[in-house]
Amino acid sequence: MLRACGTATRVTTLLAVFGEQSQPNGTPVAYPRNIEHVADTICCVQESAVLDDVDRTILRLLRENSRRPLREIAKVVGLTVAPVQRRIARLESVGVITRYTVQVNYGRIAGGIEAVTELRFDGHRDLSEILESVSQISEVQEVLTLAGDPDALVRIRVDGVEHLRNVVARLRAGEGVVGTKTLVVLEEWTRSP
Repeated sequence: MLRACGTATRVTTLLAVFGEQSQPNGTPVAYPRNIEHVADTICCVQESAVLDDVDRTILRLLRENSRRPLREIAKVVGLTVAPVQRRIARLESVGVITRYTVQVNYGRIAGGIEAVTELRFDGHRDLSEILESVSQISEVQEVLTLAGDPDALVRIRVDGVEHLRNVVARLRAGEGVVGTKTLVVLEEWTRSP
C-alpha cells in the first residue's frame, strides 16, 4: 500500500492484488488475473476510501452514538460482531474515522454562546497562513477555508457576549485580516451520513 509522501517517486513495478485464494496449506496466493505490473512516475497521495452501504450504515450509527455497542451495530447491518469490528478497524486505518468525540449542546450550558465568524484576508494569503493565524485562539473550535468570499469560516465557543467580543477582536487583529462578520448560533442540526 502506498502512503502519502508528498513527493513524486519512480516506481518500476507495482503489484496490485485485488483478491486471493488459499492453497491447501493455508498460504494465500494472488489470483493471476488480478495482478497488474506498472512502470511510471507517480505522486504518492492517499487514495480515497471506497465505502459500501454497510460501511455507510456503520458510520451513520457511530455518528449518532460513538459508544454504540458492536453487537447493536452488527444486528442493524446484518453481520456478526467480528466483521463489524474489522470494518471499523479498516475505516480507522485508512483515515475515514479519525477520532471519537463528544457532541456538546452548548445551548444547555448557562452563559454558553456559539458563533460563526466569516474572515476575509488580503489577497495574498496561503491557506496554511489562514489556519495558523486562527488556530492560536483557544476558543476557535473549527476552521473551514473556502474558495470565494469569505476566505474562512471560524466556529467559536465562548462563555458570554463580552467573551465573544474579545475573541472577535483578536481574530480581527490577525495578520492579513481585512474584514469579519460574526453570526451567533441559535440552534444546531447535523445530518448523519
